[in-house]
Amino acid sequence: MKAILVTELGGPETMKYAELEMPSMSATQVLIRVEMTSVNFADIKSRYGKKGAAKLPFIPGLDATGVIEQVGAEVQSLKVGQRVIAFPANGSYAEYVVADESLTFALPDQITTETAAACPVVSFTSYQLLAKVARIAKGETVLIHAAAGGIGTTAIQLAKLLGAGRVIGTVGNEAKAELALSAGADHVICNDREDFVEKVRELTDGAGADVILDSISGTVSERSLECLAWYGRLVHFGNASGEIGQIKTIDLHASCRSVLGFSFGTTRKLRPHLLHDTAKQVLDYLANGQLDIKIGKQFALEEAASAHAWVESRASTGKVLLDVRSR
Repeated sequence: MKAILVTELGGPETMKYAELEMPSMSATQVLIRVEMTSVNFADIKSRYGKKGAAKLPFIPGLDATGVIEQVGAEVQSLKVGQRVIAFPANGSYAEYVVADESLTFALPDQITTETAAACPVVSFTSYQLLAKVARIAKGETVLIHAAAGGIGTTAIQLAKLLGAGRVIGTVGNEAKAELALSAGADHVICNDREDFVEKVRELTDGAGADVILDSISGTVSERSLECLAWYGRLVHFGNASGEIGQIKTIDLHASCRSVLGFSFGTTRKLRPHLLHDTAKQVLDYLANGQLDIKIGKQFALEEAASAHAWVESRASTGKVLLDVRSR
């Protein structure tokens, strides 16, 4: 099969389009013929050696969309020929992958391959953040940092579907503001010309946001506490800035505020059963047309290096996909 290999740690040029042996599977896994996969920032961090501990060379990628070609002897809920999304065991930038039954989810017919490929990481993560970690309540105000990205635009929509009264997004510049607004944000703050803390306070009459989703870390995390409402929940789930934020315990107990952490990778590894309800809810939203995953660009599998360069440029918006299907 054809696949993308990271042959050494470094820039996009370290990824090679190669011929590899087909993956072997266990009794509890399925073999999937991949149609599309998505590019996630975690893939880029792995390529630089800043996430995970994969041994070189390795296949990058977190999720795959395709058709089941073979099922293990102990698999009960899946069958050959089913369209699925999955989180494979050893990378997804390949024509074939294997995935555990517990991390493979059947697709409703109404969901296109492109939408399915764009959804796994961003929609599952967003739903977990809002519904399971923050436990959003009806009418609450939600602040979403990096609101024009894949998770940002998805979380905006899911926050509304889950009952948020108001959704505020932050973006790096004016060029990205329109995408966050089109996803359903009520207000978008451009960090290059506005102070997000002051603006959130202004928009909430001084009360602050009830839920804040933070994938940036550093000073953004620290300053988010300055506009977090009493009884509010700051959910930290990434460190795109590469910085470390400092939280003071004195800022928490009297105000009944919480700082919560979440890792989708840890959840997949240690508690995959928690994703079953998430998958049902998210796939229902997609099948019913209530959730629209924003897709930025599509590249062929062999163009993975170009796809990574585009995401690293910070000019990308929405999800970037790799098309694995034969041309």
